[in-house]
Amino acid sequence: MSKPLVSFIVTTYNLPVTLLEECLNSILSLSLREDEREIILIDDGSDKSLIDFLSKRDALIYIRQNNQGLSVARNNGLLWAKGEYVQFVDGDDYLVTASYEHCLDFVRYDHPDMVLFHMTSSNCIETAFSAPHPVSGWEYMTDNNIRAAACGYIFRKEVLDGLKFTPGIYHEDEEFTPQLLLRCARVFDTNAQAYFYRQRTGSITHNFDKAFIGKRLEDILYIIDHLQCIARQSSIQNKVALERRVAQLTMDYLYHIIVLTQNRQKLDEAIEVLKEKDLYPLPDHQYTRKYTLFRKLISSHWGRQLLIMSLKAKQ
Repeated sequence: MSKPLVSFIVTTYNLPVTLLEECLNSILSLSLREDEREIILIDDGSDKSLIDFLSKRDALIYIRQNNQGLSVARNNGLLWAKGEYVQFVDGDDYLVTASYEHCLDFVRYDHPDMVLFHMTSSNCIETAFSAPHPVSGWEYMTDNNIRAAACGYIFRKEVLDGLKFTPGIYHEDEEFTPQLLLRCARVFDTNAQAYFYRQRTGSITHNFDKAFIGKRLEDILYIIDHLQCIARQSSIQNKVALERRVAQLTMDYLYHIIVLTQNRQKLDEAIEVLKEKDLYPLPDHQYTRKYTLFRKLISSHWGRQLLIMSLKAKQ
């Protein structure tokens, strides 16, 4: 059996079959021949098996596992994937045909390690596509705030070099994507809006249970700490690239402390923890205007109070 060009790893958990069908159809409607594509559907322990639904469809690999979360589902998909390239797709989302075909053109003719594209929840899709030149992953990370969502790019499988998603944590993409980028020598950053994602009321960003919020914040801090440890052991160019990402994530962590807790004591306690890990004060770099302003405000007593008051007013 010839090696597929792309393995599509689709993950699902208790999704309506209508959404899953739309997702699978968006893959099947691409210009890839049957021998160029591989669809691997990972069912993360849904209440009902999907065998009856899938028996009416074109050939695909269906793997049903006990409910273990998205990280384990994707890791299992990677174990089965035979394609030269991998694309993750959440089962309630879908690929935008014309825009994704633009990304496939890079895969077919430019032999990239990764092609980045944009995710959208709008039905108004821009079709004036860019023609970017390739850069290395560390160069891209040094000059840009990355979009970490693992569904937002197609990548060459061999660059993984053993990299996996960490089971049992939230925001696992924030840990995975920076490490994957540093393994890439040829990265194309397109403007294509190639992935349609649905705003999910049950997503982690809409869950305000205190225990759940505490777990989210703990996991973000774990990821920041882990990426900082990797940076310290990296080459100079990778270190600089990761330091930018660590600083950005640290800013986001403090921002979420304010928004999710609205508690000055919690914010001060978080800053003390960051100090112990050499993550605070935030590095004095002008990465973006937002970063520069946030860094100045979070560095003073009155600035922190102003942040709490202004962000609370937006809720």
